[in-house]
Amino acid sequence: MSFFERLQQETAVQRQHLFTAPVVTACLQGRISRETYIAFLSEAYHHVKHTVPLLMACGGRLGMEYEWLRQAIGEYIEEEKGHHEWILNDIRDCDADAQAVEQGRAGMPIDLMVSYLYHQIDRENPIAFFGMVQVLEGTSVELGGQMAKLAQQHLQLPDSAMTYLTSHSVLDQDHIKLFAGLMNRIEREQDQQAIIRAANTCYRLYGDMLRMLPLPQESEEGLNDAA
Repeated sequence: MSFFERLQQETAVQRQHLFTAPVVTACLQGRISRETYIAFLSEAYHHVKHTVPLLMACGGRLGMEYEWLRQAIGEYIEEEKGHHEWILNDIRDCDADAQAVEQGRAGMPIDLMVSYLYHQIDRENPIAFFGMVQVLEGTSVELGGQMAKLAQQHLQLPDSAMTYLTSHSVLDQDHIKLFAGLMNRIEREQDQQAIIRAANTCYRLYGDMLRMLPLPQESEEGLNDAA
């Protein structure tokens, strides 16, 4: 079994925690609101803005034996620069307050996920960063494109309000192949374990974030309870 196959296998339980979030089913059924979508973009902004800093920190901490991986990180940085700005533009094109999002803070799950990754890089094993890559790029490929299409149809949003989701679902098709090849070159057990642990942690926290997103029926139930 290749390491990438092992990574898929040993993160299956936490991956289901993400994929079974109510917002996924709601999107498939056309039961999301613009508020849901903007809340998702807001959380996405607060982790995507850390992608390049995390990549740079990871690359700087890797030992010389991982020079080949550092080279790949350099290419990845070039591709990821400015993606958080795409999200702010999407928010503006949803007629929402992008400045408020930019100046705000992430919810607890994303705050914890980003903090966890910085801690792994600074204090534990920098290669753990690739656990997050497994989560975000894998999720984008498996769900992102489909969810973007359904959300756009239901909410009747312009293409300019969907750039983050639609572009990443296409970009990450290539990224996940590259990622699998990189992972299969990692042979040390302690490094493999660090990536698996980080992926499971990120699946859990990202899934928790999705479970916190507001859904239309929740708002209606709250109004009924208040009455």
